[in-house]
Amino acid sequence: MSASTKTEAAGASQASTVPQTQVTLGSKVIAKRVYSIDIGETGEEFLALSQRYPGKLHALNANVTAEDTITAAVEKIIEEAGALHGMVVNAGRTHHKAALEFTKEEIENLFNVNLFGAFYTARAAARAFIKLGIKGSIVFTASMASYRPNKAIPSTPYGASKAGVRNMTHTLAMEWAQYGIRVNSVSPGLVKTAMTYWVPQQPDWEQQRKYYGGFPRLAEVQELGGAYVYLLSDAASYTTSIDIPVNGVIGSEYSSCSFI
Repeated sequence: MSASTKTEAAGASQASTVPQTQVTLGSKVIAKRVYSIDIGETGEEFLALSQRYPGKLHALNANVTAEDTITAAVEKIIEEAGALHGMVVNAGRTHHKAALEFTKEEIENLFNVNLFGAFYTARAAARAFIKLGIKGSIVFTASMASYRPNKAIPSTPYGASKAGVRNMTHTLAMEWAQYGIRVNSVSPGLVKTAMTYWVPQQPDWEQQRKYYGGFPRLAEVQELGGAYVYLLSDAASYTTSIDIPVNGVIGSEYSSCSFI
């Protein structure tokens, strides 16, 4: 469960062209500092990047279901970096089985992280933006499961929690527009991760592909980066309250953009 932040040193211009670190999109500079906020140990890939760019990538611990820990993490970032300009609200968990089999505890665990934790994280970032007078950007990770059910591995609570994230995106964008804060989301489709590597190995994978349509493969994690970078960047300075599906056309007939 993690969230990521984009920061710049106090007094630094958001339009600065001085190279600091390159995290995504080749040579495109997106932030002077990047913080990973996670409940557990930092992943190996992040640690490798932090060694490649010493002093630019940092890690903090927090539990998104405990708002005070997220607030403390944000305050720590501001103490160290002097500012906060962007937040990727990425914490999430999943549990797939038939709706009739879910226990109350399992449902609550999904909603506590995916929906309530997302809200707490976004609110902590927004409060910091407002206090600092910064027109920041918040990007939620939603899901294509918020548009259509996952026939292969259904999870009603997961899809509902991610639909809540998309709705929250639009509502918070409306509420916080007065502060110049932009709120958007990204909805990934089937992405190759430690939790999904087995999906194409299923005997009925070809049949599933016919149901889902789209590219005959799972997305690589790196293929999601462009959407996040755009929404965090000044290139999206007039973009708010939208969801960008990165879906390989899966479920595209259900996708839409909303405006305020």
